[in-house]
Amino acid sequence: MRILLIEDDTLIGDGLKVGLTKLGFSVDWFVSGEAGFQALTAAPWDAVVLDLSLPERDGLDILRQWRQQGHDVPVLILTARDALDQRVQGLQLGADDYLCKPFALTEVAARLQALIRRRHGQLQPELKHGNVVMAPGSHSVLCDGEAVSLKSRELALLELFLRNPGRVLTRSQLEEKLYSWDEDVSSNAVEVHIHHLRKKLGSQFIRTVHGVGYTLGAAE
Repeated sequence: MRILLIEDDTLIGDGLKVGLTKLGFSVDWFVSGEAGFQALTAAPWDAVVLDLSLPERDGLDILRQWRQQGHDVPVLILTARDALDQRVQGLQLGADDYLCKPFALTEVAARLQALIRRRHGQLQPELKHGNVVMAPGSHSVLCDGEAVSLKSRELALLELFLRNPGRVLTRSQLEEKLYSWDEDVSSNAVEVHIHHLRKKLGSQFIRTVHGVGYTLGAAE
């Protein structure tokens, strides 16, 4: 899942980017409020982590503008402003969740997973397709009841397919979800990850739609 992070504290921002990336998220980080504001329409974000005290443009102003423009991407406010009125104002302006600094990385990840799950209308913490069950929060995957070991990019790709059942995803769409702007992507990277998923979950688990992209195969 691809996350837009807008945070001007370099220590916190770097920790979030590195930590969330290790947990399977793809993260693009901006330190400027104005740059972060403009970035929302530049990629298919699954959620935003937004600080409030930002240079050039305040986080609450960013949130207000996004909602006025009709953007519905889930927003998790992450800030040192812990006064009740600040929390209430952020939620009233359209934030979906709120965390005060200091925070635990695992809680940030869990809250992002919950926001993304609700956005897709999936109330259960597990994702299922046929004989495959995935728990995104714990990064565990079962196939026919047996644990399957997947690398971080394979987990991200599997989650993307499971959250979009019946939808054909192009290679470009998959790349945009799996990789941040500062990562080099080889021309066949997506195909390699799909090949590995098929080896581990079954050759028909992901179906190729020739000339278009990929989709989940028939549930076994």
